[in-house]
Amino acid sequence: MDFALAGCQILATLSSRPYIVGSTEKTATLLSAQSKKLHAAYIYANAGIGESTTDLVFAGTNFIYENGKKLSESRPFSDEAIYTDLDLKLLSGERLRDDAWRTDFANSATDSDFDIVTFPMDLNEELSLIRKVPKNPFAPEDPKEIAERCEQILTIQAMSLVTRMNHIHSKKVIVGLSGGLDSTLAFLVSARAFDIMGLPKSDIHAITMPCFGTTSRTKNNSIELAKAYGAKIDEISIKDSVIQHFKDIGHDIDNHNVAYENAQARERTQLLMDLGNDEGSLVVGTGDLSELALGWATYNGDHMSMYAVNGSVPKTLIRHVVAYEADRVEKTQPELSAVLRDILATPVSPELLPPTENGTISQKTEDLVGPYELHDFFLYYFVRLGFAPSKIYRLAKVAFSGEYDDDTIYKWEEKFITRFLTQQFKRSCMPDGPKVGSVDLSPRGDLKMPSDAATKVWLDELRSVRE
Repeated sequence: MDFALAGCQILATLSSRPYIVGSTEKTATLLSAQSKKLHAAYIYANAGIGESTTDLVFAGTNFIYENGKKLSESRPFSDEAIYTDLDLKLLSGERLRDDAWRTDFANSATDSDFDIVTFPMDLNEELSLIRKVPKNPFAPEDPKEIAERCEQILTIQAMSLVTRMNHIHSKKVIVGLSGGLDSTLAFLVSARAFDIMGLPKSDIHAITMPCFGTTSRTKNNSIELAKAYGAKIDEISIKDSVIQHFKDIGHDIDNHNVAYENAQARERTQLLMDLGNDEGSLVVGTGDLSELALGWATYNGDHMSMYAVNGSVPKTLIRHVVAYEADRVEKTQPELSAVLRDILATPVSPELLPPTENGTISQKTEDLVGPYELHDFFLYYFVRLGFAPSKIYRLAKVAFSGEYDDDTIYKWEEKFITRFLTQQFKRSCMPDGPKVGSVDLSPRGDLKMPSDAATKVWLDELRSVRE
């Protein structure tokens, strides 16, 4: 503890712990807990073969841990060497974010009797990593763990909605269904909340609101989804309302600029809010964490709701949750499962521009702002771990090797940084919603950031990788 509080990040321990039944598991548990508590790396070297004594046996079980995670382990009774790479900036970031750690550090006597030895270590070449860098840091790689994570997410979201509904004495909700991933998850959460509360799902009012860019595929999926759960479903076209609005403000309907797009989003939100007031229903928001990070939401449009259940769930994780639900109902409700899978296969789009001549989606979000799997990767390492843009770029090159070239990764990370820092004003007034995972952008929670933060220092740091 004293060494860690004095600033040491790598703790090396020499041990002569005898090998008995269960000793390896106990040692691993202790090392995991201690390295997590101290936000440190632990190198544990134990006595090995040839060092046995009269009554004791040593197996040379060695470990390397980093912040609670086991990175390497030797087999008992082997003479193999273990090695790995350690992320010291990750450890520094964890210490900065840990309030308890900062308190311990402030109260510690860091000027104790420690010998500090300095030595030069120049790294003049790009080194390859031993560790694997996952493409989706928000989701575990093991299918069983993914299923467990999805179940936890749905439960957290549903219970938070139950709490809010009970608090305001609401027995009804309204969900705007677009046929996309986000509104599908918000609907699934609402259905689960109604099961928990013992309420009839017919009091879930699902509304699909077609306009200029709506395709039959997304509209039909919305209707089938609501019917499968026994919810009330209405189709209310907003086309005439938006056309009248264009006349009121003198906007040429053939001018497909941002006003053309945002007017549709705001009309949908106005309809949901007013209908919610009329029915005494809670309007459940659909926007997700990835959209909030990029500011990919219409201010006072889909940006707003009465309770935002998806606000801390990233797009890549929403895919897993919807897929989990499709798997869960596949045997009992195959038609519902098929609808959910078609929603998963539908390109992500706000559907605000007219469709193509053959009736398919013409406006694909990822063509405009970039792949969500990249943006979620940037988001995790930028917000959760606080890594510098240049480091995130290098990690992304490892994680997405063979999928995106260097220029593509650089282009979209530059876009991410720019949008993340310039779109804070939308997050500063985002509605309430549950914190589901380790990354949350609520101004009342984890993210304290001015709306006028400058981008230059971050973009300059990213550009250093090309100097």
